[in-house]
Amino acid sequence: MPAYNAAATLRQTYDEVMAQKIVDEIIVVDDASRDETAHIARELEGVSVHVHELNGGYGANQKSCYRLALASGADIIVMVHPDYQYTPQLLPAMVSLIGNDLYDCVLGSRILGGGALQGGMPPWKYVANRALTAAENILVSAKLSEYHTGYRAFSREVLERVAWRYNSDDFVFDNQMLAQILWCGFRIGEVSCPTKYFPEASSINFSRSVRYGFGCLATGLQFRAAKLGLRAPARLRQSKNKD
Repeated sequence: MPAYNAAATLRQTYDEVMAQKIVDEIIVVDDASRDETAHIARELEGVSVHVHELNGGYGANQKSCYRLALASGADIIVMVHPDYQYTPQLLPAMVSLIGNDLYDCVLGSRILGGGALQGGMPPWKYVANRALTAAENILVSAKLSEYHTGYRAFSREVLERVAWRYNSDDFVFDNQMLAQILWCGFRIGEVSCPTKYFPEASSINFSRSVRYGFGCLATGLQFRAAKLGLRAPARLRQSKNKD
């Protein structure tokens, strides 16, 4: 769980994760929150807590999460935000798709099932999501329903082969990582995920969303250029193709 100011929802997310009865370890990385996130996390049974002394950003938070998960010996790693926007009830389905060797990465998609707007996704975010996804599918030759979900499951092999350490420390980390996964030839599956937007759920403002959008397009263009034989960025060059 990459956490930042998640004190209001962390315990609720934890309780639902534990109710699935398939999780061996929960890792919470607190990115220098200004609230009681770290204190609450330390009160939860079976949770490993790591705290950044300085705020590093969403991507930097994930880097710590994956480093700690690999060090703990995890075979399947699931990232779920502790803001309770994504339901942990999907954990068994997502994990089973990887555990049964059907996919290497599974995304919880807010778009599949058509419930994003009903779940409270702002219309402008929905339109931006659909437009960016369409452009990215063309640029990376894929057919994903969305590239912007924060609910993701990975096999250990994915995290060992993908050079996520070269990615941005900001929100575009997620997009860069999907490009790397596709670059390496891993299989990506999706499950429909109900979405919940409410005041405590994390979100980025309009200006940062615009910057994120341009970052996503740049990622797609770099991927396309690399496929055409032009020099690939280090995050693609350092990622190892699946045998």
